[in-house]
Amino acid sequence: MRYLILSDIHANLEALEAVLASAASYDKVLLLGDYVGYGADPNAVIDRVRELPVAAQIRGNHDKVAVGVGDVDEFNLVAREAIIWTARMITPENRAWLAALPQGPAIVDESVEICHGTTFDEDVYVFDDLDALRSLRSAQRPLCLYGHTHMPAIFRLTGDGEGGGNASLDFLGPARGSSFSLAVDGGARYLVNCGAVGQPRDGDARAAYGLVDTDARSVAILRARYDVAAAQAKIVAAGLPEVLAQRLGVGR
Repeated sequence: MRYLILSDIHANLEALEAVLASAASYDKVLLLGDYVGYGADPNAVIDRVRELPVAAQIRGNHDKVAVGVGDVDEFNLVAREAIIWTARMITPENRAWLAALPQGPAIVDESVEICHGTTFDEDVYVFDDLDALRSLRSAQRPLCLYGHTHMPAIFRLTGDGEGGGNASLDFLGPARGSSFSLAVDGGARYLVNCGAVGQPRDGDARAAYGLVDTDARSVAILRARYDVAAAQAKIVAAGLPEVLAQRLGVGR
């Protein structure tokens, strides 16, 4: 099975369309949450992902807040303004779709599971090795795909994973702004963030996405150029905070 991995689209239609065109060949799609927030095309993005051949999908924190499930007070001022605007703009049908999204983690198949933040809490960020180790120890499959941080990252756990002498956690990359390909070792466990489609924050403005081939036992983190200026213009025209447009240009 060849899975296309999409996370943190954040209402950026231009980035999403570029990724779908770039990925070209895949069997199913895994959606890791945060379809809305920040960007100016929440309805168009939801409509587009609902057309895809989805194998598994979960919600993100922005999705929850947009439909009143999460607490808007947990967001900073810019994110709060954007999600309040989003909540006003989304159609009743798309609101219902967001509200029905399941909480992660979700089991995809015998080798893959997905979560938005971590396997133990959907809203927690993986900021360091300790966060990664805790998430890996809670994982139910050898390969866990996550989002939320908007930063591509691959962690590998070998050994017993319970603090014994044979356990080893390694950060494998990728380097900032780089594509990356990994052959999955059957004797290890992996925690992989393929980056953000619509809000990259690793200093590379290109949209980030992933491809997982379970037959070839491989993971690839890839980038796609998109019309950043068009996405920025929509944000400004919508009356959203201009900083949201500016950050797209620098991948921050």
